[in-house]
Amino acid sequence: MGKITVTVIKADVGGFVGHSSVHEELLATAREQLAKSPLLVDFHVTHVGDDINLIMTHRQGVDSEEIHKLAWDTFVACTEVAKKLKLYGAGQDLLADAFSGNVKGLGPGIAEMEFFERISEPIIVFAADKTEPGAWNLPLYKMFADPFNTIGLIIDPKMHEGFKFEVLDLLENKKIIFNTPEDLYDLLVFIGAPGRYCVKSVYTKAGEIAATSSTQRLNLMAGRYIGKDDPVLIVRCQSGLPAVGEALEPFARPHLVSGWMRGSHSGPLMPVSVADATPSRFDGPPRVIALGFQLADGKLIGPQDFFADKAYDKAREIALTIADYMRSLGPFEPHRLHLEEMEYTTLPLVLEKLKDRFVKA
Repeated sequence: MGKITVTVIKADVGGFVGHSSVHEELLATAREQLAKSPLLVDFHVTHVGDDINLIMTHRQGVDSEEIHKLAWDTFVACTEVAKKLKLYGAGQDLLADAFSGNVKGLGPGIAEMEFFERISEPIIVFAADKTEPGAWNLPLYKMFADPFNTIGLIIDPKMHEGFKFEVLDLLENKKIIFNTPEDLYDLLVFIGAPGRYCVKSVYTKAGEIAATSSTQRLNLMAGRYIGKDDPVLIVRCQSGLPAVGEALEPFARPHLVSGWMRGSHSGPLMPVSVADATPSRFDGPPRVIALGFQLADGKLIGPQDFFADKAYDKAREIALTIADYMRSLGPFEPHRLHLEEMEYTTLPLVLEKLKDRFVKA
């Protein structure tokens, strides 16, 4: 039947209330728009925080102008509803006035992959709010390179050779491929700095796609702070790839990510169900959802809301304990981001206002 493409495109086109959620009218509008398209095999619309996530399957391949335009037009239609409801930041992730062939560079975040569907094809779509693309670095390392997380790297002959990590330098717009376990230490040098270096994709040593993420940074595209990037991630599982439980395990121990209030703070990435993906405390803490699907001839069988599982109650408790501690630091680092990261927030406006009051010491 040929290859299937899984495309996940997200955008914040209006928050309800403030930055905490998405109004049901916007989600309904998105579903109506996608349901009219003959291009899609299947779709699922969800949200995390104030971001709408369009999960689509089709046979148009990656970087399809038609699919990208469908997503763009869907977000434009949702923006009109957001304006009618006077929602916060209506259309804020749409950085251009019109579609120009591809959503990349226009504001929405995108992750997509094309592959031949296996006899059984389980995938997980992760989506986060109040954070940036580098938030996936640690989980992807654990899923595909850490045997303490993924025992399959040790005992599964299909995984024992390791994986290839494609890492992007977001500032220099360059990429490099690291082979694990051979290049493990070199890999960690870079992905340990998630504000600049992000894992874009992971491949098997034979070149089969295993995972891919969105790596758009809105502040770099817009030249000003307009919100964190709220990334998405697609991970294929089983049969020579991490088991579903191995792909989920990294989120059982919340790690610190950049984002939270005004995109200017560090905080724990808390795994939650879709129902609890409504960050409110100090506009946070940052949230992540995980939706599992079985693909069946391109149809999305699901979703399974994995982080609704009570097994993640402890992770949420840990995240809230970390949040208490970080909040106690107020405007001081490391709760507030370091100055290099603050250059992409509202701080430059403050510095410009006060520049004439600085005198030589």
